[in-house]
Order: sequence, then structure tokens, then C-alpha cells
Amino acid sequence: ETGLEKPVIQTRTKKLSEKNGEVKYATELEVPGDFGEVGAVIVENEHYNELFLISIVLDGFENGPVNVVCDSWVHPRSKDSKNRVFFTTKTEQSYLPSETPDGLTRYRAEELSLLRGNGEGERQQGNRIYDYDVYNDLGNPDSNPDLARPVLGGKEHPYPRRVRAGRPRTESDPLSETGSSNFYVPRDEEFSQVKQSAFSASTTSAVLRAVVPAAETIFIDRNLGFPHLTAVDSMYDQGINLPPRTADSPWTDIVPRLVRTVVDSADDILQFVVPDSMKRDRFFWLKDEQFGRQTLAGVNPCSIELVKEWPLMSKLDPEIYGPPESAITTNIVEQQIRGFMTLDEAMKQKKLFMLDYHDLLLPFVGLVRQLEGTTLYGSRALFFLTPVGTLKPVAIELVRPPSKEDGKPQWKQVFTPANCSATEEWLWKLAKAHVLAHDSGYHELVSHFLRTHACLEPYIIATNRQLSAMHPIHRLLHPHFRYTMEINSLARQALINADGIIELAFSPLKYSMQLGSAVYDQRWRFDYEALPKDLIRRGMAVEDPSAPHGLKLTIEDYPYASDGLILWDGLHQWVADYVSHYYPDPSLITSDAELQSWWTEIRTVGHGDKKDEPWWPSLATPSDLIEIVTTIAWTASAQHAAVNFGQYAYGGYFPNRPSIARTNMPTEDPTDEAWKQFIDTPEKALLEMFPSQFQAVVVMAILDVLSNHSVDEEYIGQVMEPAWGDDAVIRAAFERFNGRMKALEVVIDGRNANEKLRNRNGAGVLPYELLKPFSEPGVTGKGVPYSTSI
Repeated sequence: ETGLEKPVIQTRTKKLSEKNGEVKYATELEVPGDFGEVGAVIVENEHYNELFLISIVLDGFENGPVNVVCDSWVHPRSKDSKNRVFFTTKTEQSYLPSETPDGLTRYRAEELSLLRGNGEGERQQGNRIYDYDVYNDLGNPDSNPDLARPVLGGKEHPYPRRVRAGRPRTESDPLSETGSSNFYVPRDEEFSQVKQSAFSASTTSAVLRAVVPAAETIFIDRNLGFPHLTAVDSMYDQGINLPPRTADSPWTDIVPRLVRTVVDSADDILQFVVPDSMKRDRFFWLKDEQFGRQTLAGVNPCSIELVKEWPLMSKLDPEIYGPPESAITTNIVEQQIRGFMTLDEAMKQKKLFMLDYHDLLLPFVGLVRQLEGTTLYGSRALFFLTPVGTLKPVAIELVRPPSKEDGKPQWKQVFTPANCSATEEWLWKLAKAHVLAHDSGYHELVSHFLRTHACLEPYIIATNRQLSAMHPIHRLLHPHFRYTMEINSLARQALINADGIIELAFSPLKYSMQLGSAVYDQRWRFDYEALPKDLIRRGMAVEDPSAPHGLKLTIEDYPYASDGLILWDGLHQWVADYVSHYYPDPSLITSDAELQSWWTEIRTVGHGDKKDEPWWPSLATPSDLIEIVTTIAWTASAQHAAVNFGQYAYGGYFPNRPSIARTNMPTEDPTDEAWKQFIDTPEKALLEMFPSQFQAVVVMAILDVLSNHSVDEEYIGQVMEPAWGDDAVIRAAFERFNGRMKALEVVIDGRNANEKLRNRNGAGVLPYELLKPFSEPGVTGKGVPYSTSI
């Protein structure tokens, strides 16, 4: 009643039982009748080793037990003299800072202070400190000057911030941090070692670290291509012979799903599982219908945009990059859409769409072309919306800027689907492979890593630094942050680092992260990470109060958008119910010191390179908070699911989505001999352009792992968090949210059965299930986890 702190009641626990590695302790203590509500339990670990404290239950109260969900590592007293404080998890004890009982105020402040640290020193394994740093640990200049990489984060290369480790600087570059076999993440952010997941951190880490050396045991020459298309198919039909098994055979350990043992000889083979898309149609990758369909329902459905201006023009400096006019003319387009309408009519009726990587990639073309075994163009791919709602590819433009080194002028050429010319049809296939390689690189670096991994990390850091564990918004966001920092750490060690998997196999190789920085600088906006605003920005929807979700889609059968809007609305309503319960009045938002510090730190520190942008939302009303929290939760859950869990389905047969294009188009400065070789053996030209055998095997093995759901996955809206269940209002709101997610599953099944929706139904067409909320473990192509945890 007074709110004052009561004297601490102390006791020592004794071991009660042990089963499957889980130990239960028990004790008795006497709480006076006038003690009041128990707000926290202080824990001191007298063991020699750290322990993972799952929960504490205080039994014996008249109103039932008091639960304290800990799920945290507790250091032994010998290594950390500061005791741990765990706050009780009742929803009604989620306190805003101004409402915190005096008895908890000191502990609330001290816990946040400990989590912030002092910004000094090197972080040690087991620390719980959250702080910010730039991406200055991707290179390894001390081992090889060629492995030096620029710092990402700052004026020259803007990028979101990562967690600070404080390691020493390299001798070769005082701006770069030395690497380590164990990249620091705060202890509670590490993958669970308690649930014994069959697909755990060890699996993910092993694949990222070991897949390249494992592939090198098969392929002596990293640049060796496939001799013929049947050799590509043999990876699924017959498999690849593996070296004799030893005690540390990597393939069996890192991708057991893909390793088969031949019964007669006991030899191991690496045999890729046939992706679902290929099971339905073995020739799906060749078809233009699939090219168009996958921009709406594939693994990267968030790059397609409406053509809003004609003619197409580059915004780059013509003095550097050549004439800005596109070579895609009105006449070229009308030849392709003849019988449908004129170009003017197509523009007025919003029928032209584009994958536009022209201005983004063109500044990197000269740099990438100096690298061995690859090439690059600026590209545009134009599509026409047919009367049945599918996208018909119309034209591809590939552009090479002028070169000062060799004096070559700008080169540009348009390629179109050709029905009457074998040469033009093969050139179309080659141009399409270039665009798909550009889309694959953009997907992995931007749609996937930048938008749903790197941009999330500042939110996680700020939440732990500024919002107490008893803050209601901390408790709401907590499941959306599970394991993200750990997987980001693994990515910095083996995926996006110098000579890592991305640089070995994806366009644009060593400039990959600089490309991500350029996109962050030019295109990323927090407000556009909200699905409705992103669709409006790309011209894929317009506001319409009379339409479902308040938006009218430009393409009605746009599976990512149509399913996504239902999920967005369900998530938005859950967040609105939750926020409205704790913030019935706008004054509670503006007076919440922790909340305001949290939002300020996200904008000015976590995304500090964007701190002066005018588009950052204000945080003054409950509706502001609802939009901000929904955007963060959507990014961590549905947006990540949409661009991640379909990777093997669409990239597991690499000709459908080559990760890189290695050779120029035959029409670019051709010699007589090279042109004759193309005319005689066009299939060879395509295979030489495709990734090498080494690159293909590495990428497909990685995509298989990244598409996998763990057995302990926590899916959005499926199970209520303990901190949400004790309040009847919040419990009812979550149950409604759960009901919406179940209803969405039914809606998606119905849409996939609708023959009129040809982007998700038809002969050989893979149904769109990436935004179905729930899934079983494995590579399922569906399921929306709460967090970006793989």
C-alpha cells in the first residue's frame, strides 16, 4: 500500500530433483502478511559455474502462486559480484516508469545501468552488456591486404549499428576491429542450450563455417562450371560422390539431410533434395510465366514496382555514366503488348511494372568487372500485367557505363522474348540469367540481411538499454527479438565477411556489403518498412478507405501483399489492443521517460546515419506507438518469413535463381570467334554464365539450412507469453490475435485453391504459403516465427 521497499527476505535453496539435465531446487521462506505484492526476486548463484535459470514459483499465497519467468543465465558469485534481479511476470505488474512502486524503482534503474555498461573495454563471453558499434569487423587486413574492407556505418558508408564488442584494432587498419573465434553477443541473446533443439546454433554455425572448406574437398577448381545441363540435374538424381568418411567428415555433420549412403558400397554422396517448385514442374525455371510470377510470389516479392514515368531515365550523372535515356523504347514495348493495348493506355491503366536495378548497380559495374570470374551490368526488367492478372516479361535492358581505363563508351542493349528467332531466344535466356543474378544478390543483401537482420539489431540493443524488463513494451517486443543478435553474429563471421559465402558466390562479390550500404543510404526509411506504406511507395497499392485494409492493390493477385495485409492487420490490432491497455491517454506516452529514450536512441544512435531525416515518425500518441511497434514486429516476423523460408524452394535449383552471372553477354563487343562459339553451342554460353559447381553447391547447401524451421520454433500468435496471460484484457486480446492467425491459414488455403488466382494456382505452380503463420519443423515453405532467428 505504501509502495516502499520492504526488507529483503533471504533463504538458501536445496536441490530437490534432476531429470534430463533440468534441476529443481526448493526452499521455504516466511513472508509477513503485511509485505504486500512481491515485485522481484534477487538471485545469488553460489555454484562454480553459470546456470540457466528457467523460472521461480512462489507458492503459498492466498491469491495463488507468484511466477517469475527468468530464462536467463546467472553468473556465479565468484565471477560476478552483482546479484541478478528478476521481476515478477504478472501483466498487472508491467509498470510504466512513473507507476513503478518505490520498492522497485532502485532495482529497475540499477538493472538498466548494468545492461548499458560504460562503453569501455573488451566484452567478455558471458557479459550482458548492450552497446553500439559500426560494422568494422568484416575484413581481415592483417592476414591479407586483399581482405581489407571499409567500415560500414558513418558518413562514407551509412549502415545500421551492431552490438559493440570492443576488440583491439588491426595493425594494418586502425579503423578495423580484429576478428575472433567467438563474436560477442550478450549472454541471453545466444541460442538456447536448454531446449536441446535438433536444429540449433551448432548446426547453423557449422554450416556457415564449414560449408566452404567442405566444398573444397569435392572441387579442386572453384571456377569449374557445369559441362552440360544434365550435370546440374544429376546433383538431385544421382548426387555427388564425397571423399571417404573420416572422424571429422564435414558433410555428414553440417547437412545430414543432404547426405545419402549408397548401400552396396557404403560410400557417401551429397544428393540435394528436389525443391518443391521443381517437383511440380521440372522445367519451371525456363518459363517466362515463372519469371513474372516469382516477382509477386517468390522469395523476393518486394522489389517489383509500378512504372510511373515514361520514357525511362537514369538519375545518375551522364558525365560519368553516359546518356541517361533508356534503350527500351515505346516501339519495343508495343511490339510485345500488341493485341492488348498501346503503351499510353498501359501507363494510364497501371499495367507496366519493373525490376529496376539500373541506377543502383551501375556505379559498381567498373569495380566488379576488375574482379576475376564475374561481371556486372545495370539492369531493368519490364513486365506487362495481362488481363488474367499475371505478369508477362516485355523487355530486359543491360547497361555498361563508359570506362576511363580502356576508353570504351557506354554500351546498352534491350533483349525481348522472341518467338521466331532461336538466336534472340537464347540471348533472352542469357539476359534473364543476368537479371535473376542481380535480383538474387539484392534479395540476399538487402531484402533479407539489411532489412530483416541488420536493421533490427539497433531495436534490440535499444530495447534492452532503455526499456526495463518490466516495461510493457519490452515484454511485448521480447519474443520478436529471440536469437536475432546471435544469427547476425554468425553472419558477420562467415556469411557477409571478407571472403565469406556472399563474397564467394553472390553478385557483386567483394562489393556486396557496399551495395547494401548504398541501398540503406538511398532507399531505406523506417516508415516504409510498414507493409502498407511500402506497397504505396512502390505503386503496388493506393489508399482506398472502401477497400479491405484501406488499400486497393494495383495487382489484385499479388500473394505477398494480399496475404501480408491480413497478417499486418492482425498484428496491428493485437499491438493496438495491448498498447491501448497501458496507454489510455497520450500524456502517458510523452511522460514515459524510458519509452522516449528508447525511440530517441533508435533514431539517433542505432540508425545514427539517418538521425536527421525528416521522415522519422514522432512518438507523442498511442497511435504513433502502435505504428512503430507494429512495424518493428512485422519486420522481425512476417517480412523475414516472406524473404527467407522460400529460399530453397526457389533457389535450391540454382538455374532458376543463379546467385551470380560470370560472363558478359555475347553481344557485348563480340569477336568473330566468340560469336561463332555462341551460335554453335548456346547452352555452353549459358552454363559458363551460371555459377560454378563450387558456387552452386555452397549456395544450395546454405539455402537448405536457412529455409529450415527448428523444432523449438515459436510462431506468431500461437502461444501466449507468460507475461501476457495474467491480465484478462491482454489475455482476451491475444486470444483474438490467435484466432486471426488461424483464420489467415484458412484464407490462404482457400486462395491457393482458387483457379482464378493464377500466381498461386495452376499446373505446376507452387502455392504461396510463406505467410501461413504456423508450420511443422523442417523445410516447409511456410510458417512465420516471431523473430528473425535464422
